[in-house]
Amino acid sequence: MNFYPTGRAIWLIALGAPIAAVLAAIMPALWAIGAGWAAMLLLLLILDGLVAAKANEVRLTVSSSAEIGEPLLLGLAAGFSGKIGPRKLSGNLGLDERLAEDGTVAFSLNRSVLDDQAFTGQATTIPVRRGTGDIGRLWLRWTGPLGLAWRQIQKQSSQCVAVMPNVSAVRSPTLQMFMRDSVFGLLARKIRGEGSEFEALSEYQPGMDRRSIDWKGSARHSKLLAKEYDTERNNQIVFALDCGAAMCEPVDGLPRIDRAVSAALLTAYIALKAGDRTSLFSFAAKPELSTPFLSGSRNFFRLQQEAATIDYRHQESNYTLALSSLQNRLQRRSLIVIFTDFTDPTAADLMLEAAGRLIDKHLVLFVVLEDRELTSIIDKPPESAEDVARAVTARNLLDQKKLVLTRLRHMGIDVIEGAHQEIGTRLINSYLKIKRRGAL
Repeated sequence: MNFYPTGRAIWLIALGAPIAAVLAAIMPALWAIGAGWAAMLLLLLILDGLVAAKANEVRLTVSSSAEIGEPLLLGLAAGFSGKIGPRKLSGNLGLDERLAEDGTVAFSLNRSVLDDQAFTGQATTIPVRRGTGDIGRLWLRWTGPLGLAWRQIQKQSSQCVAVMPNVSAVRSPTLQMFMRDSVFGLLARKIRGEGSEFEALSEYQPGMDRRSIDWKGSARHSKLLAKEYDTERNNQIVFALDCGAAMCEPVDGLPRIDRAVSAALLTAYIALKAGDRTSLFSFAAKPELSTPFLSGSRNFFRLQQEAATIDYRHQESNYTLALSSLQNRLQRRSLIVIFTDFTDPTAADLMLEAAGRLIDKHLVLFVVLEDRELTSIIDKPPESAEDVARAVTARNLLDQKKLVLTRLRHMGIDVIEGAHQEIGTRLINSYLKIKRRGAL
């Protein structure tokens, strides 16, 4: 523990110099008043630091886990001993860059209502990268009764925070209401209605799809009969996440890969509830993560933990190696949802070639985040020749991207392109549409 002068003390000491100069100009013998003024203030500063309250308990409260992009609350409590409590108290905590972009967070502490010698405060930070973020050194300082000296302590924390993928959409009331009303996987009986496997004939009721009417059966029984189908379950869904350089670029403050992971986990939650089996697969220059197929909503937390290990790789993605490895791993027809982004035409051609081999046996769905940065450059009114050149370059990049997406669609591959706020919902709708038409 140590102490040092406050801004007030420095200004008061500095004020003695012009006063001494004025007095010395009037009467030279008075120059010693300036030196006496400074000496007096130095003595008061030392006395203020010595009689300042002493910290006898400092407690930092941090949650063991947090979700990327969601506020993380930090709590600080400090107890002091001494007859005179701190006049002003502040704290600063060093954090891993995963937990805060600038690597620090400041606390503002207030005196407790029940105890004059106890102070509490809170601070909020927003994690910006997945992984394990370490809590660093805590600095706490307070002033003495005269406000001339800061007293300071430092404490190294051994705590850490596991930054998990953001699954706040799973907890949203809208999704919970949808799952409550959904027919997929909630009842312990066969679910009849939409699907591809014929189950039975039932009497046609108003509101049923007319395409389900069995005209031959209706003619035999002299009444309208409709076909009912058993909803397919136990399908395999693979979420293939590109974690290469292009997917590490930020979108609204978070890397694209984290936006993709959130959308993948949201859809995986629906798939697990629907009785299907899900798996995560990530790749960059080589395959990174490959989880086994999991079933049942009880395994959703395990998927979230596995997704937290997907690292940020600042290297070009090798689509040929990754997708061929994935193809060799799959033993039966599966829905493969690929989250990626591309800027290099050569890499895009290799991606198209690798995707073409997948669609012979599997159903493939591409998810691409909308590039708002390019759109904003194109839409910005030009003010100089550089702005025009920048807009033309951005337009060319966007046209190349649209050309690749068009080629994917011509190959028979569904493509979802949109803002990060909407791709989760659109992906769920596409998944449910695939289940309804029995494409798997």
